[in-house]
Amino acid sequence: MGPNARTMEMAGKAEAIDEGEAWAPLQRERSYTTGSLSESSGLKRRNQGERAPAQVTEIKEPSNKRVKPVTKTLSATGTPQQTKVTPLKKLSLSIQRSIGCRNENRLFSFSPRTRNRDSGSAKKRSSKLWSETFDSAGEELSTREIKRQEVIFELMQGERMLVEDLHLVKKNYYEPMLKLSIMTQEELNQIFGILDTLPPLHQDLFDQLVKLRHEDGTVDQMGPTMLDWFPRLHTYKEYCCNQVAAKALLDHKRRNPAVHNFLQLCQESAFSRKLDVWSFLDLPRSRLVKYPLLLKELLKYTVPEHPDHASLSQAVSVIQAIISMINRKAGEAECEYYRKRLCYLYENQGDEDVSRSRLLLCHGELKNNKGQRLHVFLFETVLVLTRLVTNNDQPEFQVYRQPIPLPDLVLEDLPDGEVRVGGSIRGAFTAANERAKNFFRVSFRERSKGQAHTLQANDSFNKQQWVSCIRHAMVASREQSASPTTSQETPCTLINLSDLSLNCHEDKMEDG
Repeated sequence: MGPNARTMEMAGKAEAIDEGEAWAPLQRERSYTTGSLSESSGLKRRNQGERAPAQVTEIKEPSNKRVKPVTKTLSATGTPQQTKVTPLKKLSLSIQRSIGCRNENRLFSFSPRTRNRDSGSAKKRSSKLWSETFDSAGEELSTREIKRQEVIFELMQGERMLVEDLHLVKKNYYEPMLKLSIMTQEELNQIFGILDTLPPLHQDLFDQLVKLRHEDGTVDQMGPTMLDWFPRLHTYKEYCCNQVAAKALLDHKRRNPAVHNFLQLCQESAFSRKLDVWSFLDLPRSRLVKYPLLLKELLKYTVPEHPDHASLSQAVSVIQAIISMINRKAGEAECEYYRKRLCYLYENQGDEDVSRSRLLLCHGELKNNKGQRLHVFLFETVLVLTRLVTNNDQPEFQVYRQPIPLPDLVLEDLPDGEVRVGGSIRGAFTAANERAKNFFRVSFRERSKGQAHTLQANDSFNKQQWVSCIRHAMVASREQSASPTTSQETPCTLINLSDLSLNCHEDKMEDG
């Protein structure tokens, strides 16, 4: 066959191929949401594009087209299936929201804890409800009884989780710091106190409650058990009274690079759940004030005819009395701690009123109208302004001017914009309306006894807390003077020592 015949034959085949491709469907351009195609198929598309660019341009779909994922599962009949939520499940979730999530600042939550993705090795804590733990639970129980069992279950879970956390503190903080000589044993004993005696105490309560549980997971009576166990909580008096000194020493030791780096590494580790060591050290106190809340919730779902109603009512009174006693002792310990750290520059400043005070109502940092930072203490008998100083690497509070006894105190709530601020170069470059907010004034009834002080809080809320706390202290002082034989009752609270700046009534965790 000659060259011309061969050329004509190849041209005929090419026309046949073009005619076949004219009716063959074009393959879709690759989508980002579909699987990758083979290299050969991609090459074929490129070749087709070279041969018929006009056709491809008209028919091809956008390369950025996405396929919407299918989220519903199809049944055997081809109809979508939806997750079935039983009435019991809905009830359990509502109980969890009403009990477990009532307080956003709640330290013990039995909902799943948020964990970092990198902390996969962290121990997963149980987040099940009572009705989820026991498969047949609640089949023949009323709604009220189901709620009652959920509260009991939450109390038991709280005991178990507390024991786990207390063991964690000793294993991951106390023992490593002692072994690595990051702190001395004396310093560690001061910071951790009698923490190692608390896990057996709460483990015992958990074991007793587990023994009360029937095969179906229900508990009939737990009031007598709580009544017998609550007196053992008197040991908390020593632990809570030590917290002020423990927090102060811990904050002081954080200045040491070795201590700071160790605690930082622990907080970034999975076992700590991103919590600081003080959050763990404060858990026992937080658990203590939780008992009245749980028992009152349990009492709400226990009918008066129930055999557990009377013992639960008595248990609420017992635990409230214990908390009031511990709170009073802890307040006295805090007051004594700061009284010992007051230093006087002049003999006529006197400390008679301070020495007679048994409670420190609140304290924190404020500024005067000259911009100077003052640490103010409101004792139950006197208001003391101080300056924070350091003596032998230990913090002390140098008494500033003359302390003001509460019977001689005059309090003025100053409107914004009334005070003129000066005395600092920085203040000259600040807008006047920004400098003249959140002020109040304290002074003597008799001006000759001492100087008045115009004080500025950080914000309006902080100012109102100070003003309210001072007013309550002045009223209590006048009532005490009018009837000195009447003892002042201490509310059933425990001071929140997580922040030693302003410890007024709003910073306390009440029992409800």
